[in-house]
Amino acid sequence: MQESCSIDSSSSTENEAAAIHFQDKTMHHEDIYTETPASPDTLANLGPLAPLAGTWYGAEGVDTHPVAEGTESEPFVETQTYELLDPQNSGPQLLYGLRYHVAITKPGELNAFHDQVGYLLWEPETETVFMTLAIPRAQVAMAVGKAKPGDKQIHLRAERGSTMNGIASNPFLEKNFRTESWDITFTFNEDGSISYEEDTVLVIPGVEKEFHHTDKNTLRMIAAARPNPAMVQEGLMNRNPK
Repeated sequence: MQESCSIDSSSSTENEAAAIHFQDKTMHHEDIYTETPASPDTLANLGPLAPLAGTWYGAEGVDTHPVAEGTESEPFVETQTYELLDPQNSGPQLLYGLRYHVAITKPGELNAFHDQVGYLLWEPETETVFMTLAIPRAQVAMAVGKAKPGDKQIHLRAERGSTMNGIASNPFLEKNFRTESWDITFTFNEDGSISYEEDTVLVIPGVEKEFHHTDKNTLRMIAAARPNPAMVQEGLMNRNPK
């Protein structure tokens, strides 16, 4: 949410249907306490998230945001780091995922233009991707979407007021730059790079229409991901997903 990373934003009805589908597929467990056996090899079980593991750098970023005069676009450079997590169980629910950090600066500067942390999680049973995010403006969100292993794009969405893929902001932001929704689309390019596009829809006092705060960049890997601890403990050092 560069003040805002894609369920697809084509319609709220589709989003609601996807949420209901997710609920239906996870509510059938009669035993909600017994853990599902997990593989220690997170990378081999990340599904559509596997291409993200590692550290990425991009210098083609463009941020379009609101200013008093209207709209301003600025370039930025960015490093994204995705670290492998050990499998996570909540009883029968099993998640494989990545811990991530996004660090953005303006070209030639050291001070942070945007900083973001969170988790990207894959639930194989429902083919659902969850992306949590927190930024140091006292704002948090969780975006949700559907994806399958091998997909070339992942779409995630968060919406204000939702209890499943919601947004929470501090009082100043809620009053003056209210975030209605946040969408992100990751694209895995044929040359091995990754691209993303974000759209944060804001309601701003004195601005007649909703403002679309957008961000986009293309990044290339500069370092491979280190194995997760459970993988090391089990002696599994394969870095290549199945």
